Amino acid sequence: MRLTEICAAAAVLSMSPMPTNAHGGGLAADGCHNDRKNGGRHCHRAPARSAPAADRPQRLSGGTTYFANCTAARAAGAAPVRRGDPGYALHLDRDRDGVGCE
Repeated sequence: MRLTEICAAAAVLSMSPMPTNAHGGGLAADGCHNDRKNGGRHCHRAPARSAPAADRPQRLSGGTTYFANCTAARAAGAAPVRRGDPGYALHLDRDRDGVGCE
């Protein structure tokens, strides 16, 4: 019985994902480092955002209004934003009923 429990535990542990690192080289603050073997520089993680997104509406190419969040939509006087209105996006509509920032 004890051997069965040990084998079962070993099987479960062998199937669980293990964290791995490509190499032990240190990374700079931007998540990148120099590649001495191939030359150049490569990155392992996205760079940190230096400042939060602005709360004002942004204009995308094509003249579309974009709100980063509901606070920005409210500040612009556009909330609630309905499907089809400029600035409507799914990230503003949590319950997916077609009305964002309600």
